Amino acid sequence: MKKIILLVLLLSIISCSQNNLKRWVNYDQSSEIIENLENKNQRLRYKRIQSISNNKNDLINGFENEISIFLKTRYDKIKNLIIEKSIPQIQKSVSNGKFSYYELTLFYLSRIYLIEFDKEKYLNSIISINKNALSEAKLRDKNINSNVNSIYGIPILLKDNVGFGGLATTAGAVSLKDNFTKDALIVEKLKNSGAIILGKTNLSEWANYFCLGCPNGYSAMGGQTLNPYGRKKIDSGGSSSGSGVATTSNLSSVSIGSETSGSILSPSSSNSLVGMKPTIGSVSRSGIIPISSSLDTAGPMTKFVIDNIIVMNSIIGFDKNDPYSYTKQPINIDLVKSSDLSNYRLGYYSNYYQNDSLYRTNIDLLELNGAKVVEINPKNIALTNFRKLLDEDMRRDLVKYFNDYGNKNLVVNDIKSIINYNSLDTIIRAPYGQEIFEGIIKDTMSENDYKLMKEKLFFNGNKFFDLDYNKYDLDAVISINNYHASYAAVAHNPCLTVPMGFRNDNSPAGLTFIGASKNEQILYEIGYAFEQVSKKRRKPNN
Repeated sequence: MKKIILLVLLLSIISCSQNNLKRWVNYDQSSEIIENLENKNQRLRYKRIQSISNNKNDLINGFENEISIFLKTRYDKIKNLIIEKSIPQIQKSVSNGKFSYYELTLFYLSRIYLIEFDKEKYLNSIISINKNALSEAKLRDKNINSNVNSIYGIPILLKDNVGFGGLATTAGAVSLKDNFTKDALIVEKLKNSGAIILGKTNLSEWANYFCLGCPNGYSAMGGQTLNPYGRKKIDSGGSSSGSGVATTSNLSSVSIGSETSGSILSPSSSNSLVGMKPTIGSVSRSGIIPISSSLDTAGPMTKFVIDNIIVMNSIIGFDKNDPYSYTKQPINIDLVKSSDLSNYRLGYYSNYYQNDSLYRTNIDLLELNGAKVVEINPKNIALTNFRKLLDEDMRRDLVKYFNDYGNKNLVVNDIKSIINYNSLDTIIRAPYGQEIFEGIIKDTMSENDYKLMKEKLFFNGNKFFDLDYNKYDLDAVISINNYHASYAAVAHNPCLTVPMGFRNDNSPAGLTFIGASKNEQILYEIGYAFEQVSKKRRKPNN
């Protein structure tokens, strides 16, 4: 018995000696906040950077020994096989015995520690980590996966408005810190395909529909998401800010974002990523905290087009509980990889071509490589009452979410109760105010007026694109970042943004292809062909 006790003590001593990880301690950020008051971009004038509602040490709790040993023994040896590698490249390395899915998952956990626990590098991109990630990775290693175009065994991060049974789904809000709920349907699909849910990413609180003029990427639970291409100097984009920042920093292979109007396109283009905003209804919204059932969708955010397709094929599918849902065929990867730009007619906006040299350079590159590019002029079509549609939808849809998916012990159940809860401590819960939420409950409209407003918006959104699609027989139009996201949203048109280079201040930018509804296949073909000739993605220096 004494020998067993001594052995246990010895193992404990060895384990403790191997764990030399530093714990995170919040520091005085006042000088950084004062410095940012001079930023030309008012949305970068932060009131808070670190979260005071969430303990960052929880990200690594339970993994300390594994991370400590891995950093000493394996991290540097396999780093170049994982950083900036596509899913097919990673799958080949696993098949060839270079590393296992367990080591791949531990690599990302270790990298999260290295970046998020360094006061000079941290990004506040992650809100929570799946404590079963390593054990699930071990299970994946028991099977042989021969499909390199598979999500099997690949760690993926979820925006923290997407339901996952192992972690609270908070939308970044303190009021939802205990919102433990079931898997969203897309999470079920990812798990059934063998993906490893690594954790949840930070976001603009309530998906950027909460406070007016507040910084992209701020939430009470996650703090201020910082862009790795210029911490505190360059906007992270929103609202899927953490998904963008974490993926571009190689804290995960791929991630899931969500979009109502620009929330995938903006952070993807702001972080030199490929982002797909799918046609509404091609991807289930069940179990995702909503803004608008008329416009919301989830979608993949990745470093490469091929990875984006692999994730997309893993999450598409019919949802009987979604009135917009339809059965979508998987993207044909072989057709994508054999695509040739000479097969496509693309419309480019004359005003951007004249005034934006980066856009012009990439349009010229497309034409040089065979694409048939057609000059088009922006249409003067207003989206009157766009915000009002979001107001009406969120008032209704959030109540439905709480009834169908919300944890029954939550202290909130609608917009008004959230406002009241936050008002009890606005310094912690709503430092930038909650003006959008307050506006939602002030002005309501009749069901008939709501339907008429929605029909007009959908009509105008489709008119904006269809006039050019039809007149010039276009396969897609070419925009920048999320510039036309609201029109694409009400038209239910898919958008694919692909890195197109960097501005003079080192901020990334995306060339955004917008196609007709349900035409993701064509967008991927165009995007992949453009990616192969442009190769404009560049990882941050972290």
